[in-house]
Amino acid sequence: MDLNQAILYAQLVNAAYAISPNNTNNAAGQIVPVGAVNYQVVTSIFANDLATDMNPERGNSRISIGLILQVATAGDVVIAIRGTEGIQEWVHDAELLLVTCPFLPGAGHTEDGFTAMYMSMTTTLDPKCPRVTQALSGLNFPRPVTSITICGHSLGGALATLLALDVAANTAFKNPAVYTYASPRAGGPQFAATYNQVVPNTNRIAGRLDLVPKLPLPPLYEHVLGLFELNSVQLGLPPRILIKPELACLHILTSYLFLLSRQVGGAVLPPKPECVL
Repeated sequence: MDLNQAILYAQLVNAAYAISPNNTNNAAGQIVPVGAVNYQVVTSIFANDLATDMNPERGNSRISIGLILQVATAGDVVIAIRGTEGIQEWVHDAELLLVTCPFLPGAGHTEDGFTAMYMSMTTTLDPKCPRVTQALSGLNFPRPVTSITICGHSLGGALATLLALDVAANTAFKNPAVYTYASPRAGGPQFAATYNQVVPNTNRIAGRLDLVPKLPLPPLYEHVLGLFELNSVQLGLPPRILIKPELACLHILTSYLFLLSRQVGGAVLPPKPECVL
């Protein structure tokens, strides 16, 4: 895995996080600088929020969940999907039911909450408009599309996994690259096997001590391939704790960026101050 690319796409996911979920204005036309590269927002992505047993009404709220961007001087397209605060409730109370994968016959089963949210993802606020996958070919890209990379953190990682299989199987963009960070399992063994065959160019980055990537549990659920594991404890005598061993600190994207950038050897991206001992 190219660590510099992993950091780049994580920063684009951070750009999606920078937009409040309640800000439902379309960010189309905005420029997002990442290092020396400028990305132009083609459209925002909207979805129904993640419903949980603690807050079932959350699923009726439309939120901003991601961005579709294109390099300002090239044809590379990136779809970046953020997580949601609902993942904390999901960890504690989700029933973790499986449903038949709705967009690819024979692809097994997917987690019901993630699937419902994924199927509500559109490029407009109207949930009745075509889903993101169906809308891709009609988007007003400034330049011809030469590649698509799909990336997401936490719940956004599960949504990115579903989107990647849908894009690869049901659009002209047959070989998307995928980078997920702290993603939970999105489906069962048959789903994972289908995904691994159809979307081989996948990088699934997970913290060794992060709880969320360990859920939902096998054997009903299975991770897709492409694991790159990050360790928040530096081995040695004595070992050094790099990230405070708390769920929020181990899971937040800034901690992943910190651990990734430490491995590259250049400038280290700082973690949240409250996540350092």
